[in-house]
Formats: sequence, structure tokens, C-alpha cells
Amino acid sequence: MQVATILFSPFSRAVCRIKRRLYGSGRLKPASCPVPAVSVGNIAFGGSGKTPLAMEILSLFLAAGRRPAFVSRGYRGRWEKTGGVVSDGHTLFGTWRESGDEPHMVARAFPQAGVYVGRDRRASCRLAAAAGFDVVVLDDAFQHLRLRRDLDIVLHNPEAGRSLREGPRALRQADVIVIPSGAGIRMDRMKRENPGVDIFSCAPSARALLRGGGAAELPPDALSGRRVLAVCGIAFPERFFRLLEKTGAAIAGRMVFPDHHPYPEASLRSIQKTAGGIKPDAIVTTEKDIPKLDQRIGEPDTAPLYALRIGLDIDPGFERRVLAVLAPERRGAGGSS
Repeated sequence: MQVATILFSPFSRAVCRIKRRLYGSGRLKPASCPVPAVSVGNIAFGGSGKTPLAMEILSLFLAAGRRPAFVSRGYRGRWEKTGGVVSDGHTLFGTWRESGDEPHMVARAFPQAGVYVGRDRRASCRLAAAAGFDVVVLDDAFQHLRLRRDLDIVLHNPEAGRSLREGPRALRQADVIVIPSGAGIRMDRMKRENPGVDIFSCAPSARALLRGGGAAELPPDALSGRRVLAVCGIAFPERFFRLLEKTGAAIAGRMVFPDHHPYPEASLRSIQKTAGGIKPDAIVTTEKDIPKLDQRIGEPDTAPLYALRIGLDIDPGFERRVLAVLAPERRGAGGSS
């Protein structure tokens, strides 16, 4: 997979440059969105923490009394090509197999928000607006220039060896750049290279432990001092392990699977065998993984299953910058489309 993205990267960067020139010159025009739209994206291939950032933005809108909807392609879900309603703010439709694991995670975490998937994001935005949602958060949409946005947010995390969809100069087209702490980026240099762009730093934090598929929410340190088997299928597992250790849990074993892993029976047997060997007090996975594992592993066969909910702590000023898109005079003024 890494070799493929390295080979594809030059082609992707060239295509993105051409697209931005066509839209920037006015030869191509983005479609309007019926409600304010905030895009969360990046310039690299693969996962970089965009979904946790989108979830923080959804939290801000909900706290402000708005009705937000999350709009995603629904990567690897059965509804990716056809489109679908994952949640209408009242009912959760389908499973992670239909929606993709990340939209399903968002729908479970925010039952009052709308969640829509499909390649045609303009159609998803129209469905959300027709259902009464008054702002949308577009997942992984920095390169989706066909749809106008009111705010373009880029999570920039230049991990070693990451292949780029776009060159670093594309960051100048963003309205906001969010940089994970410890990413090795000098903030003063980023500000010089991206004039007019608001730049914030963020740090992941453990927010809660979920039990029973998320039905029970416990403090993040509820397993402090207990021996746990850590299991995940995400892009950067070390982040998960570090946060789990910070809660005080003692990691007795680590099992890493590919990002978006569906956990077939062979994987389940492997987890059960490992758990049987080390006899942990609990199995801890991620919020994205737990729907795939809940009721398939855990007690009474091995140990109770938990998920660690992870959030982002972002510099002061970010909330005000995001909520500014809701001001009537902002409509159509933002977005580097």
C-alpha cells in the first residue's frame, strides 16, 4: 500500500495543481452548498486524525445549539457508490459495513447529528439541509473542489515517509491549519510560509472508556493499574498505545491490524488466542474498531471489552474561528474553493 501511494503521489500532485488552477481561474466553478460548510482535510494519503478533528467541530456546533451533519464519502462502505443516510439525528441506519467505519463511529458518538455518506457530497449536503440540518462538516474534502466551502481546515501532520496528495504550497489555500503537537513543525516558519492562514496546534487526549458498545461511559483512567490487551486497526497505532498508557493502564500485549480492518474470523481467533495466553484484565480497542468486535470477543471467553474515546485539545481561538462561519455575513465569503 505504501509503495503504491509513493508511486501515485507525483500524479496526484500534478492533477491537484491543475484542478486548483482551473477553479482559481474561474474556468471551473464549485457548486454551492445550501447551508454553511466546513471542510476537514489534509495533503497526505491515508489517515492523519481528520475524523477526531471533525468530531471536535461537531461538538462545537452542537454546544452552540446548531444541528450539524457529517458528510463523508464512506470509504470502503457498501453505500460509498450509491450514497446513504447513516443517521437522521434520531435513528441509526445500517452498520459499519454499509456506511464505512468512521461515519458509523460518528453516528454512534453523536446520535443527534446527521451522518450522510456517498461519493456525491453535493447530494448528501442537499439531503442534510432538507432534513433540517443547518451546517455540514465535510470529511476529507480539501481536494474536493467541486463543492464550495465556507471554511477549509487542514490537519497537517507530516509523518516520516508519508506520501503527499498535494505539495506543501497547497496549504496556502486553506483558511485554517491544525498541527499536532510533537509533529516537528516550527509554528513561526509555518506562519511565514502561509500568510493569511490561521494556525493552531492540537494534542490528542483520552476522553472516556466505553463499555458495551458505547452504552456505558467510564472515566478514561477506569483501568488504571490493570493489565490490558490493546487491539487496533487504525493508521497510527502508536498514538492509541501512548494515550492508553497515559490513562494508567498496563499494556500486557499489543495487536496491530491494518487501517479499516474488518476483523474476519481468523483475526478474532488470533485475538482470543493472545488474550488466552496473557490473561488480561480487559481488552481495549479504539472507538472505530469496537463495533466490529463488540459481541464477537470478550467475556465470558476472554476478558471484558472496552474502547478508548480519543479527543483533541486545540489552541484557544479555534472555537471562535469555526463558529464564525455561522454568521450570516460569512456565507459565501470563506472557503478556498
